[in-house]
Parts: sequence; structure tokens; C-alpha cells
Amino acid sequence: MPQGQALEKRAPAQPCGKLRATLELGVRMDAPASQPKPHRGIYLLPNLLTTGAMFAGFYAIIAAIGGQYADAVIAVFVAALFDGLDGRVARLTNTQSEFGVQYDSLSDLVSFGVAPALVLYVWSLESLREHGAAWGKLGWAAAFIFAACGALRLARFNTQVGVADKRFFQGLAIPAGAGLVMSYVWTVLDLGLTGAQVQFITPVIAIVAGLLMVSRFRYYSFKSWPRSDKVPFFWLILFVLILVALAMNPPRVLFGIAVIYALSGPVLTVWGRARARSRHESRPSESKAP
Repeated sequence: MPQGQALEKRAPAQPCGKLRATLELGVRMDAPASQPKPHRGIYLLPNLLTTGAMFAGFYAIIAAIGGQYADAVIAVFVAALFDGLDGRVARLTNTQSEFGVQYDSLSDLVSFGVAPALVLYVWSLESLREHGAAWGKLGWAAAFIFAACGALRLARFNTQVGVADKRFFQGLAIPAGAGLVMSYVWTVLDLGLTGAQVQFITPVIAIVAGLLMVSRFRYYSFKSWPRSDKVPFFWLILFVLILVALAMNPPRVLFGIAVIYALSGPVLTVWGRARARSRHESRPSESKAP
């Protein structure tokens, strides 16, 4: 066959394969990447309980400004009750969400950080101004230290979610810190004293509670308790005794429980380190190789 006729029978030229792949890749890069759409709805029940906790904390602020200090203290404890329920309800109903976690932190800052700090200042710390400008600055500084340490405690807790041991808290939890200072206020009121009469003790309580919240002491969290449906019979008796004691004198019993729990952190941490040190020293020394 002649060479000219062979050339005519050849297939028409096709675009280069590399060029076609490059063009297709460019089109894909220009197309917007598909991203998952955010959830528009939220779970009602746990977030409703969180809103109730924040409402109680806000009411505590209003009550303290109006001079109703006992009502303000009770409102903070009501907020703690709601705060303890929202997380458990979310876990039981499998309605946990990132929105709920962040909303709970903001509610805790209002109810257990800002509200107790304002109650302490209006009730007792403000009276320190009678002794001079320096004492007045100490008053509002002590209140601010408590609120700021509470915010730092929440921020640290949020960064350790899913990493830290759930059985223990690092530092006093902010609801427990609020319970410590509010039970102190309630006990003083129950004794018939005013905030001005304990104006030099209140800054110490506020600062110590704030420092315990940002400390590295380990506190038992009670989140994993009870581990099963059955508990020893002793716990039922202890629970009944606590209820009876609370019915007899709620302020002093709550303050005693708060003090014991606040001291448990340093005691537990020191005891754990002492045990670890004793175990390390009791290990037999390894014989050196010849």
C-alpha cells in the first residue's frame, strides 16, 4: 500500500492525555468543596436546665444588689442543683453536644463566678472602704480574684475534656468554690452577724477559694459514682444522716461539707505523692551487670 494512502487511514489526532487531566483538575479545584452543614436545632431538655441555672445565678445578683443576701445564697445553690442535673440528663438521654458544653461553661461563669463574687463584695468586701482607699481596693480585688480564677478554671477544664481522668478534677471545681463561699455567707448570716463584722475574714475566704480552683490539687469528681446499680448499705445510712443534718441546720452543714471537700484536695494530693515516693524507695535496687 502506498505511504500516502496509509496516512489517510489513520485516526484523527486526539488531545494530549496530560493536558486533559490538567484541565479536569483545574475544574475540580475551582468547584467549591462540600462542607457539612451545621446543625440548626439544639436539644431542649439539657439546655433548658442550663438556662435555669443561669437564671438562678442572675437572680442571685439582683437579690444581692437589693440587700437580700440569704435569697442570693439560696439562688446560687439552686443554680448548682440545675448544673448537676443538666450534664446527667444529657448523658442519660444521649443528647450531648458541643453547643451544650459551651453553653454550660458560660452559665457556670455567670452563676458560680460572677454572682458569688458580687454577693461577697456587696455583702462584706465593700465595707472595707471605711478603713481607707487601700483596704477598699483589697475588697474589690479579692472579689475579682475569685471571679477570674473561676473563669481560668473553666477554660482549663474545657481544654482537658477527653484527656484528663474523669474520676478526678484538677483544682476545685467552680460550683464547689461557689458553694464554699456562699455557705460561708449563709453561716455568718445564720449566726446573726453582718458582713461588715467579718470584713477581714471574707477576703481570705474569697482568695483561698479562688486559688484552690486554679491549683493542681486533685479532687474526686463523683462523675463516675456510683459505678453500678448497687451500692453498699453504709452509703444509704450516710445519705439519711446528711439529709437529717441538712434539715436541722442547712447553712452550717453545707459549710462543713464544703470545707471538708475543699481540704480533701490538698490531703489527697499530698497522700498520693507520699505513697508514690514510698513505693519508689521500697523497690529493690537492681543489681548491676558484671
